[in-house]
Amino acid sequence: MATKPRPARRPTIADIAARAGLTKAAVSFALNGQPGVSPATRERVRAIAREIGWQPNTAARALTDGRAGAFGLVIDRPAGSLGVEPFFMQLVAGIQGELAEERSALLFTVAEDHRAESELHRAWWAQRRVDGVLLVDLHVHDPRVAVLEELGLPAVVVGAPEGSGGLPAVYTDEAANARVIMRHLAELGHTRIGHVTGMSDLWHTRLRTAALARAAEELGLETTDVAADYTAASGAQATEKLLRRKDRPTAVVYDNDLMAISGLGEARRMGLAVPEQLAIAAWYDSVLCHLVDPPLTALGTDVAAYGARAARALIERAAGGDPGHRREPSATLAVRGSTVPR
Repeated sequence: MATKPRPARRPTIADIAARAGLTKAAVSFALNGQPGVSPATRERVRAIAREIGWQPNTAARALTDGRAGAFGLVIDRPAGSLGVEPFFMQLVAGIQGELAEERSALLFTVAEDHRAESELHRAWWAQRRVDGVLLVDLHVHDPRVAVLEELGLPAVVVGAPEGSGGLPAVYTDEAANARVIMRHLAELGHTRIGHVTGMSDLWHTRLRTAALARAAEELGLETTDVAADYTAASGAQATEKLLRRKDRPTAVVYDNDLMAISGLGEARRMGLAVPEQLAIAAWYDSVLCHLVDPPLTALGTDVAAYGARAARALIERAAGGDPGHRREPSATLAVRGSTVPR
């Protein structure tokens, strides 16, 4: 009878130590970013680890020093909608890239609602599956904040500090971005601006809507807001509602690229030429904004870098630090064919 081949042995810290001519303790210090070894030694150890295919044993780490070697992200949106909205995919890519630099994993999933997300947080923390979590789409009176503070689970909010309680937040400057986009439309001769928003109970929706209203008032413009939910269908419905008004807007700002693209299609269906009869601008730029005709004017934000900085703040928080609130650089407006002088 043929003998079954034995499975390949998993590389260990001892293997790395033998190759590097170091003690196992020194190798452990190098791999875990602890003081006690020089930068050159740290890099040499990590190079050997990559060469032999060594991977950290997260279960053993959790038993020895309480660290799971992973961080969590839960999103309370339908899984199908995430695949067509570039923002979250870019955000996750940035988070994952930063965590990979620390040899940490991202535990990413979707949940039905806030209650289900909080139950996941409780289970992850009790089972030592994560060292911290990122919180997105912060709602007004969001129950998740109190749960995380009660658990003592390290967390960072990806969004505005308003409503974040004692949790640090990494956020964009909605007021500065609103001034940029409204000033552009005013300079083109627009005086009536429509705004298709995200969900009205989200903090960033409220702050953005208020910021656009303040910028419009400063510039002597009128604004009309219609709430949507970031989906293409809701963007089209909100656009139709705005364009059926007697005092219909001559320009519309959309809170994401997907709604802006669907709004472009709806405007054309209703017989309006873009940009001659209706200007369109999106709050977040993406490759989708380049692919439509005309290409869409949009606020350009490095979403992947945003995710990376949020992950870095969470790593600091999990290590016992206090990263505090961190404001992202203001966006730049990419002016394209969907907005031209009147």
